[in-house]
Amino acid sequence: MFLQRNLLKRSFESKERFGWLVCRRFSSVSAPKLPPFDYEPKPYKGLLGDEILQKRKKFLGPSLFYYYQKPLNIVEGKMQYLFDENGKRYLDAFAGIVTVSCGHCHPDVVNAVMEQTKLLQHTTTIYLHHAIAEFAEALASKMPGNLKVVYFVNSGTEANELAMLMARLYSGNLGMIALRNAYHGGSAGTIGLTALNTWKYAIPQGEIHHVVNPDPYRGVFGSDAARYAKDVQDHIDYGSPGKVAGFIAETIQGVGGAVELAPGYLKLVYDIVRKAGGVCIADEVQSGFGRTGSHYWGFETQGVIPDIVTMAKGIGNGLPLGAVVTTPEIAQVMAQKIQFNTFGGNPVCSSGGLAVLNVIDKEKRQMHCADVGSHLIERLRGLQQKHEIIGDVRGRGLMVGIELVTDRKEKTPAKAETAVLFEKLKDLGVLVGKGGLHGNVFRIKPPMCFTKDDADFLVDALDYAISGM
Repeated sequence: MFLQRNLLKRSFESKERFGWLVCRRFSSVSAPKLPPFDYEPKPYKGLLGDEILQKRKKFLGPSLFYYYQKPLNIVEGKMQYLFDENGKRYLDAFAGIVTVSCGHCHPDVVNAVMEQTKLLQHTTTIYLHHAIAEFAEALASKMPGNLKVVYFVNSGTEANELAMLMARLYSGNLGMIALRNAYHGGSAGTIGLTALNTWKYAIPQGEIHHVVNPDPYRGVFGSDAARYAKDVQDHIDYGSPGKVAGFIAETIQGVGGAVELAPGYLKLVYDIVRKAGGVCIADEVQSGFGRTGSHYWGFETQGVIPDIVTMAKGIGNGLPLGAVVTTPEIAQVMAQKIQFNTFGGNPVCSSGGLAVLNVIDKEKRQMHCADVGSHLIERLRGLQQKHEIIGDVRGRGLMVGIELVTDRKEKTPAKAETAVLFEKLKDLGVLVGKGGLHGNVFRIKPPMCFTKDDADFLVDALDYAISGM
């Protein structure tokens, strides 16, 4: 009995010492530091976060949500960095939900907006203005095939609403096909296209059907594009009159957790949909404007040319701006009635949007995304080998997802652990997004001026946070 008690005591002391050594090892490793940045934010003299939060709760809708247990009061931004009310700097790895393309307060975009604002803030398309014409021409020049007619709107939701209207009018059919796990907007119409229950209300969906998601990581058919495409054909054969209005898809699902569609999927599906009388819509709200690095538009990674392309977010670097680009034949159906948008093509937004296109070209941001994105993904996959909690690293360019799981074989979502790491990264100075049905995917989609040093800091911070759990 004495020997047994002695062994238990020694075992306990050994474990206690091991725990102390582990704590000591982690405490001796210093937290990674943000890369140097030659910019000093202005002193902030406005309302503090606590007071702003109280006003939000009192005067704004209760559906609004915020990140972090104690929400950040962000008061200034410069390129890939943000500053809070205390002047603390953060690496913005989410770009205002994939919206800031050139960088926060990029001088070229700011100057274009300011100069136009001094001259004329608003007219509508009932008058002529050079900004909308020049911007439309520049945007059309970026499109392949016969995608040459541009409609300006104010958001991605509006763009997808208009695209769905076009598809139904042009085809003469009603049924729309979208993918499970997709997000296409929050209006009454686009909620129907969206297929994540966290974003849907119990309202009529309106002749919209969702097919199996071609997700190489979680999908039932792995990366087999042909089997996913057969599900689309089966839906048309069994779940429709044999004709459809259109098919819409993101090439890399954003809110769904940076899911890149199985290779070759869109080419197969576009053929199926067109044979059924429908048109093909590419939702480029998050994946457009060179963010993928390999191509200017996400759909180009699948070797297809859509009939309609929708875009927003990065098109304006933070301006309320969206667009739909289509062919002259499809555009003609909109001339049956008056199609009008009061703020679509606003002179200030058009000037800013043209400046964004020019910055992306001048600063070679697509090439930059390819280079930095490859470095980031390589480092993240190295980290995946080290930490079992990282189930998948995916994406391309600066549109990257990190899926966290508690069991790699079962792919069990690490929901609680993701929430803890989310807070830890913020404390270390890294702001990321979250996505996926279970909120267990970190969405890494920074401004396109994000550097390799920023990428290294992000990976080192994630390594430090996971190692300390």
